[in-house]
Amino acid sequence: TACLPPQFFLTERDEGQNRAVASQRRLAELNSRVVVTAHSGELSESFLASFQVVVLTDSPLEEQLRIGDLCHARGICFIVADVKGLAGQLFCDFGEHFVVHDPADTEPVCAVVQYVSQGNPGIVTCVAEDGRGHLFRDGDMVTFSGLEGMTELNGRQPCPVHVLDDFHLEVGDTSSFSPYRCGGQVKQVHLPQEHSYKSLREALAEPKLQVSTPQELPRRRSLHVAFQALHAFREQHGRLPRPRAPEDAQRVLELARRLAEQHRPLDEALVQAFASVSAGDLCPMAAFVGGLAAQEALKAASGKFLPLDQWLYCDALECLAMEGAARLTEEDCAPRGSRYDGQIAVFGADFQERLGRQKYFVVGAGAIGCELLKNFAMMGLAAGAGGDITVTDTDTIARSNLHRQFLFRSTDISKPKAEVAAAAVRLMNPDIKVTAHQNQVGPATELIYGADFFKQLDGVASALDNLETRTYLESRCCRSLRPLVDSGTEGTQGNVLVMVPHLTRLLGPASDPVDPTFPLCTLRHFPWTTEHTLQWARDKFEGLFRLSAENVNRFLADPAFLEHLEAPEALEVLQRVRKSLQERPRDGQDCVRWARRRWQSCYHDTISQLLLTVPPDHETSPGIAFWSGNRRCPHELTFNPDDDSHVAYIMAAARLFAQTHKVLAHGDSAAAQEILHNMVLPPFTPQEGLHINITEEPEEVQEAVDQGQLAELTRELAQWRQELLETEETQIPIMEPIHFEKDDNLHIDFVTAASNLRAENYGIPRADWLTSKRLVGRIVPAIATTTMAVAGLACLEIYKLVWGCQDLSCYRRSNLFLSSSLLLRAQPL
Repeated sequence: TACLPPQFFLTERDEGQNRAVASQRRLAELNSRVVVTAHSGELSESFLASFQVVVLTDSPLEEQLRIGDLCHARGICFIVADVKGLAGQLFCDFGEHFVVHDPADTEPVCAVVQYVSQGNPGIVTCVAEDGRGHLFRDGDMVTFSGLEGMTELNGRQPCPVHVLDDFHLEVGDTSSFSPYRCGGQVKQVHLPQEHSYKSLREALAEPKLQVSTPQELPRRRSLHVAFQALHAFREQHGRLPRPRAPEDAQRVLELARRLAEQHRPLDEALVQAFASVSAGDLCPMAAFVGGLAAQEALKAASGKFLPLDQWLYCDALECLAMEGAARLTEEDCAPRGSRYDGQIAVFGADFQERLGRQKYFVVGAGAIGCELLKNFAMMGLAAGAGGDITVTDTDTIARSNLHRQFLFRSTDISKPKAEVAAAAVRLMNPDIKVTAHQNQVGPATELIYGADFFKQLDGVASALDNLETRTYLESRCCRSLRPLVDSGTEGTQGNVLVMVPHLTRLLGPASDPVDPTFPLCTLRHFPWTTEHTLQWARDKFEGLFRLSAENVNRFLADPAFLEHLEAPEALEVLQRVRKSLQERPRDGQDCVRWARRRWQSCYHDTISQLLLTVPPDHETSPGIAFWSGNRRCPHELTFNPDDDSHVAYIMAAARLFAQTHKVLAHGDSAAAQEILHNMVLPPFTPQEGLHINITEEPEEVQEAVDQGQLAELTRELAQWRQELLETEETQIPIMEPIHFEKDDNLHIDFVTAASNLRAENYGIPRADWLTSKRLVGRIVPAIATTTMAVAGLACLEIYKLVWGCQDLSCYRRSNLFLSSSLLLRAQPL
């Protein structure tokens, strides 16, 4: 069942067709791996029996009750989603024994163990992975892993903890366990939960209503009754109430009064306002409720996050209190035979013309930007005389965008986002005027987006993932006295903020999340978290496959660049260039051999050298072990050509090495394993006099460089350069630098394999491929459901801006939490 309102996918070419059939084609384009079929027949019991989840939209109450009974009896998850004008309704029945496997929307809390006492209870001393206090709460269920000593705790069933302070937890009786030595992690466990739900028929009479505060409950109860009264009106009259027809609204109110006799007092003004625009059909409301319904369907299918229990009502009836909207008549809102009749039913024909004249600036054409532009096309914003939308985005489309930016297709990868998005919405509404740019918004582009540009705008919509640009844009709107609607999402959370000149406060200072930085000594010798091993692997990628190639190419093109470097840096660059030229492979087999030598150096020899410098039993002072706390004592790995994790590193590294040296990669894993079985490497030889910095203090400044060594190396490489340039087969640049790309699977393959082997060295839990990609790619969680819902909320505020509303009480700032089906809307400051 498609939870996205199908009208979003349709164009004028589909007019007259069955909506399911027409929508099927559009939906199928989004993902070729998803089978989408259209059904226009009866929803019989035998037909419904094959589904895990059934979602009903815009259906009569009689049908909802019939199908709800069938689904409840068969254990099929059942969802009702409906929008009438400016109000929406959502209901969930996931059966009497629905298991939520993962109720939380956050990563489990994890901390590094520093000490565990023997006692009853045992006291666990621990720190968070960033070195701060732990984030556990009383009663959290936890497991232990990787402890050396007190191994009885490793792998036990989850047990509760009692929080003593930011660094200490009480755990069960450890008095009989072996003494703790070092290492280990304590990790929160989200245990499955079982929930029970009533059928629609039962829940209709005794509703559980989702509210953010108790003060909302009377309003939600009134909406619950109002929707039932509307169903009764439709059954009696065969239609919805005429827009702004007082007699029809009065009939709905009378029906609501009868239904509410056994309930608490009814908000009669709310019911009448609801009924007066219930024939309306607004894209932003459909987007919002559709996003919520889609998330509930995902919960039903996956068992992840807590489902709605059981009713959610939302409304934007504050729009009707705006000056102008309150005076509309039945004639103003009567149908015109227009594609916008559903919107005219709520706001009138004059407002529709005003929408068409709007000039808007959309900054960002990513996930939220796509949804905003789609909504604008459906609303008819900038689709009339004098209207115009300018959209700008510096980015191009990547494959990873396709799961939430539905204006794009796989054939659009690498094309500019703004241009593709503009072309897509023109297909949805040929009347919309959209101009696409690829410019950054900031001080450098004020010649384009200066005072004159902003003065001709009616409003600005921000859809940015860059808070620095957002802050600049806010200041620009403030100076130009132009309203701004700002939207953002992170995973299942979203927010919408509106800034109206002379009416609301500024959105407030913002700062980009700081990328994590780790001491060099920690990455080199003392990692203790997965983030450390991933950053180490990422640094190795840069050094091996980008910097080496750039240094070689730069030297071959112009060796004089070394004259601008300090002697120590020049010597280091020359040494790297010589190493790269010495290691040049002839074919893919050479690349496999190179990768095997790298493996030995990283995961055996370097660790052996470290343990010679600071042995496992080394003490910083009598009785104080060096390898304790955050310092995890490593161990060497022994290469095994039959170990998949070892071969995974070899294959990824060899392919990247081949790419950077422009030779054909060795793609046959079996042949590579034969090479690895036959390779014999010399035994590890300790390096005498090698200094390893084992403190977090910066390393001492290097001693003066041997000028003779530098001159000799320069002459040697100058001769190599001359010989290379004289070789006809040599193409300059000789190497291809590889820039890390989070959407390149081979790049993630290498980083994941390199990081996990490093983790094995230090007894750190491994990370799977997807987790590695998310962490090393700095990927902010993003899903289509949140994006769609947030864009809908943003466009409700834009309706108010188009009216020119100067009543603060009509505006809303919104915070959305889809994982818990919670919406917070409040008047802005």
